[in-house]
Amino acid sequence: MSTALAFLVGMSMVTASMASLQEGFYSSTCPSAESIVKSVVYDALDSDVTLGAALVRLLFHDCFVRGCDASVLIAPTDSEQTERSASINLSLRGFGVIEDAKIQLEAACPETVSCADIVAFAARDSALKLGGINYTVAAGRRDGLVSNVSDPLLNLPQFTFNLSQLTTTFAKKGLSVKDMVILSGAHSIGAASCASFSNRIYPTVDPTLNTTFAESLEKLCPNGSTATNVTTYLDYQTPAVLDNKYYQDILYGKVLLTSDEDLAESKTTLTLVESYASDNDAWATLFAAAMQKMGKIDVLTGTKGNIRLNCSVFNSDTDTYLREMTSENSSGQETSNVI
Repeated sequence: MSTALAFLVGMSMVTASMASLQEGFYSSTCPSAESIVKSVVYDALDSDVTLGAALVRLLFHDCFVRGCDASVLIAPTDSEQTERSASINLSLRGFGVIEDAKIQLEAACPETVSCADIVAFAARDSALKLGGINYTVAAGRRDGLVSNVSDPLLNLPQFTFNLSQLTTTFAKKGLSVKDMVILSGAHSIGAASCASFSNRIYPTVDPTLNTTFAESLEKLCPNGSTATNVTTYLDYQTPAVLDNKYYQDILYGKVLLTSDEDLAESKTTLTLVESYASDNDAWATLFAAAMQKMGKIDVLTGTKGNIRLNCSVFNSDTDTYLREMTSENSSGQETSNVI
């Protein structure tokens, strides 16, 4: 499929979804929904600020695969793998935050607020907490009924993608090159492991890397290490603040991922990078709008999907899940949310 055709198809998905979502969707059925999610998110970030990046990333990984339907939240079982089992999703975190919010919402408004909406609210609240970026979230998403392990690698951009591959991947979701560059700014928070950027320093150093920066990466990940338990911040300037420093990092040759560096490889994307690097307020406004747009990709509304009772399991599996948890608790085994 050509990039132009992919973009047109993607735009039709986003446009159809936008007509079905509403701001203030829970104003009568669960007026405290958004405040409950915000409180849970803020408490979580006060304990571990890195969860903010995790929650923004969770929305991205959810929406790019089967649309924003919370399919990424389904936990794998001994007999069945899910999206969370995919190699590109193994480092996802924040599931416990979503579950904590769901528990409180079920107590306040049973069977009302979808897990997909919780993910969207949580990403917005993280952006507000870490960058002062606030925006409204149109809600009414329903939770998906399918979660396949093979889907993420077929739909998500990978850190080794070049600019052409990135552009095509975003276009398929109805997102423009400008949207892509704007949303990439989320990499001003979060971290990456040696496995994600070792290709830029071994066997030879990528010439676009700042020399001193490359030497620091070689010390962090020596001898061609592809360790996944050794990490460094994506933005070395303000790693816990969602801001435009990421774009400055690109211009300085101090970004970790191939997919980030490649934004400087064309006149179109480089012009955007330079613009956002010089004006944080302008980028923040555009980022808010791009997050709203991404959060409307191919959503389920109306009678499609359902409202999950537990975000990590399908409703048809909830009784079995609860029986297993009861059995484990009664036998003295510790249970916890996977993060």
